[in-house]
Amino acid sequence: MEESLRKLDAFFNPCSVAVIGATKKVDKAGHVIFKNFATNKQRGVFKGDLYPVNPGEDSILGFRCYPSIKDIPSDVELIVIIVPAKVVPSVMEEAASKNVQAAIIVSAGFKEIGNLELENQVVAAAQKGGIRVLGPNCLGIYYSKTGVDSLFLPETKVLTTGEDVIATPRPMPGNIAMLTQSGAFGVAALDYLTGQQMGVSKFVSFGNKCDVTDSEILNYLLHDKETRVILAYVEDIKRGRDFLKVAKKVTAKKPVVVIKSGKGEAGARAAASHTGAIAGSDKIYAAAFEQAGVIRARDMEEFFDVGKALAMQPPALGKNIGILTDAGGPGVMTVDELEMLGLTVEPFSEQVIQEFEKLKADGVILKIAATHNPVDLTGSVTDDQFEIAADLMFQDSEIDGIIFLGLHHMPGLREKYIDSVAKVARKYCKPLVMCDIGETEMALYTRSRFARLGIPSYSSPEDAARSMKGLVTYGLYLQKNNCAEEYLKEYLQRRDKQ
Repeated sequence: MEESLRKLDAFFNPCSVAVIGATKKVDKAGHVIFKNFATNKQRGVFKGDLYPVNPGEDSILGFRCYPSIKDIPSDVELIVIIVPAKVVPSVMEEAASKNVQAAIIVSAGFKEIGNLELENQVVAAAQKGGIRVLGPNCLGIYYSKTGVDSLFLPETKVLTTGEDVIATPRPMPGNIAMLTQSGAFGVAALDYLTGQQMGVSKFVSFGNKCDVTDSEILNYLLHDKETRVILAYVEDIKRGRDFLKVAKKVTAKKPVVVIKSGKGEAGARAAASHTGAIAGSDKIYAAAFEQAGVIRARDMEEFFDVGKALAMQPPALGKNIGILTDAGGPGVMTVDELEMLGLTVEPFSEQVIQEFEKLKADGVILKIAATHNPVDLTGSVTDDQFEIAADLMFQDSEIDGIIFLGLHHMPGLREKYIDSVAKVARKYCKPLVMCDIGETEMALYTRSRFARLGIPSYSSPEDAARSMKGLVTYGLYLQKNNCAEEYLKEYLQRRDKQ
């Protein structure tokens, strides 16, 4: 591992961690963060040495407490700092003497409130000691595989009724990396990803970005085998040319989806007061993202929907989409949304049209079914009809991806079609996204079953269409840059191992 990556790896795979500002006071961030590490060590997940640092405590959660980092008898690779801002520069100076490699500064009160001089002192001390810094004013890192968890929000809370409920979820391991400049957005993202059963490879909260930048973490994730898709919330990007250079390398291998806030004048002012970000021209950002192959989401819903599709399905190598449904209205809504997004819903090839006519003549599907694209098998659809139609549609070389609107309400449907349609999709290297409208238990169950089988599932035709647009955008970018063949080869190799 090259030196720059090795330094960053200390954030995710440290041999030892010291929590500066650890405390016994359960309502303090220092307690929550130290407890995260201590619990993960007890579980056997965090395997490194762990040291609480607080001059006012003798021990915390059974671990000997040290007055200063200088008093720790061994070297410390990663430090997490949760002390008042004015103390942080001196902590960094002490850390330099301990051969510390990386520091997560959770403490706030720096550039984001106009205290740039104090932040510069931190940077100077870090550079002098060769320490890489994440933050300040951040949540830091969550990496379930090694037990690194600097989220200062407790996993559970007790309601007034006495019931213990999940408050800040820790998502299951997965293939999506989540990067965020906003800690609050990051926590919301973890909550959403957990609820959607979307696993996370690594979570990084940047805060003020006084040192470690988006570009550096992107480059680190390019070499991370666990990460397949990168989602990023940004307010500003430092060193724009570096970002473009790195992002082009990353997007040739892994899709990157960004939601950029601070678009207008008022939003830019809000970003400046939040993390001290200088938002810059939104048109420049839009052009840069497009040039680098970064997919820009319009809103939070699209951000997660597109990320889910890219994590589960191959990209589409063209704009023509097939629609398979058992309900005419939602099918028409899907067509409208696809056309508005610049995609097409053209009729099938003559060969496939003839095959559908033969199925009608043989009584395999109803004669009243519409079969020229969209395919509407009507409310009398059966499990087998969905499977047969999906297979035939995938065979059409004119179809680049399929949106499947399998509304669960129809009397002839059981559960067989869920497994059979997913099995059909695995035979081809074209994307399939699914929509089942509704919020009843059966709708939730159906979408969840498809998701577990690797088919991204949505509750509205519009969400499904926007997700397909993301798959098309990325596929066309790969083709334009002659990367599609290699990407799909690696995708199929991963899928075959599952």
